[in-house]
Amino acid sequence: MSVEVLNDEAEKQFYTTVNGHQAVIRYAKTGDVYNLEHTFVPEELRGEGLAEQLVIGALTAIRKEGARFIPTCPFIQTFLKRHPEQREGEAEE
Repeated sequence: MSVEVLNDEAEKQFYTTVNGHQAVIRYAKTGDVYNLEHTFVPEELRGEGLAEQLVIGALTAIRKEGARFIPTCPFIQTFLKRHPEQREGEAEE
């Protein structure tokens, strides 16, 4: 499954929609730093690797913007431990 990850700045979330369900990463942004606070994938979409694709899409969008991120969300922290190559752009807290 390949998904398009979009940034809804008004709602402060990166998201993707699959089969009518929305998966999101909520964030707070200060300057050029995104604090990635919470990842949510609806039950109907779990177990398909969607959360990881959502994280990769969000981190890619952040890097393209020239911004940095703080991984507050426990899921994203675990993801980064498994995929240290994705740490590029991580800000010091």
